[in-house]
Amino acid sequence: MQLLIYIIAYPFLWLISILPFRLLYAFSDVIYLFIYRIFGYRKKTVQYNLRLVFPDKDNAEINRITRRFYHHFCDMMVEAIKSLSISEAEMKERFKFSNVELIQNLENQNRSIVLMCAHYGSWEWIFILQTYVKSRGNAVYKRIENKYFDRLVKRIRAKYNTYLITTKETIPVLVKLKKQGITSVNGFVSDQTPKPWKAFHWKEFMNIRVPVHTGAEMLAKKLDMSVVFFRVKRIKRGFYETTFETIAEYPKEVPNYEITDKFLTLVEQQIYEAPEYYLWTHKRWKHKDKSPEDYQ
Repeated sequence: MQLLIYIIAYPFLWLISILPFRLLYAFSDVIYLFIYRIFGYRKKTVQYNLRLVFPDKDNAEINRITRRFYHHFCDMMVEAIKSLSISEAEMKERFKFSNVELIQNLENQNRSIVLMCAHYGSWEWIFILQTYVKSRGNAVYKRIENKYFDRLVKRIRAKYNTYLITTKETIPVLVKLKKQGITSVNGFVSDQTPKPWKAFHWKEFMNIRVPVHTGAEMLAKKLDMSVVFFRVKRIKRGFYETTFETIAEYPKEVPNYEITDKFLTLVEQQIYEAPEYYLWTHKRWKHKDKSPEDYQ
């Protein structure tokens, strides 16, 4: 069944991917009508989250952010499909780096990097970074249930020397690379909600206390990898600019959880600046009424 679904869906995805951008975004507008206007996909969750973290905003402002969020959400969907066929030159034109030399300087010092980001702006085209550096690129991800689509996504990323690894694979892979003397740039989307009974650290995120992932920080300390945050700014539709910011060049010198806390602060700054580009559909604050003691 998985193969059949892949065989049926792939030609349609390919045809969408080769559309010129003007038509691609027209298609995104059609998806928006269905997802937001007709089906209201996770609309209650989105507005619950927005009202929770922005208690001072009125309904008109919440609705405005909601509409803009769904427009951007649909754009990201079609941009992900566009990855099937977009050229390197076109991707570089649309996803630029304001200070890639920060990454290159760390690389020249023979340092591997933990690259921390959030579900903000656009993370679909970040793998084009590998065309600017020599290090191997790894991105920690959740395996797609359909193994054929999973292989497809891996193949797309591998075009630019980026490899997808699951959470369970992360430590063995990075330890092996370190033993072999191979530097790497390793992407972690670190703002998800961990299982609270497994969380080592709780922190206020958007003024609400929640459990937070600390895996990127702990791995950086274990393998002595510099920690860098990448901030994505949407310039206009289909165009983004990323700015890198060092969180900790030598993480072993930083007190535990300080790296994670600084990362969350940087994410908050982005959200306050332009909230419509955060991924409001996931239930980031579902454990807000709990505490660590509840799981002891």
